Amino acid sequence: MNDWYRPISGRFPRVSGSDQVVAVLESLRGVWDEDAVDEFDHACQSAALAVADGADDGLVLAAALHDVGHSPLLADGSRAHDVIARDWLAPRFGARVGWLAGAHVAAKRYLVATRPGYGQTLSAVSVASLACQGGAAADVEFARHPWWPDALRLRAYDDAAKQPGAPGIELDALIGIAERLAVAAGR
Repeated sequence: MNDWYRPISGRFPRVSGSDQVVAVLESLRGVWDEDAVDEFDHACQSAALAVADGADDGLVLAAALHDVGHSPLLADGSRAHDVIARDWLAPRFGARVGWLAGAHVAAKRYLVATRPGYGQTLSAVSVASLACQGGAAADVEFARHPWWPDALRLRAYDDAAKQPGAPGIELDALIGIAERLAVAAGR
């Protein structure tokens, strides 16, 4: 699936990278994976938390788009949402952005296995999905990856970004970040 719009059978014209980000984010409105906020608000809150934490552009964009695999524009029913996110983001915004977004499930599994009490902090939906994602796992390869500390940071934003009415990043700011990263990635 090289074309971002292939899962929607060409119903939309080819658009720029920043327009793709907006289209995918907008498609998350009304998509519910958690009880408290939809995926659009979750994405914007995750990015805002990353900005507040002083994260670099790559981590901010990965935080915003880590759940794009739930988008009806991208979900294909055959791959996990974290894999879809990784595969969609990496060619557009660089390997690090794709890896970080794709690693948010591995980070949850790692934290449940290695940080006492972490599992009790997860939402009910996140606990339920953990079983489907393979359960707790102290993956040595994950912990050896040079970007794994940032994956743990992204996971913290993901876990905290479930508050109704909490502030989110402005789309214009996120578009600017996406454009800078696309240029840096040679897109």
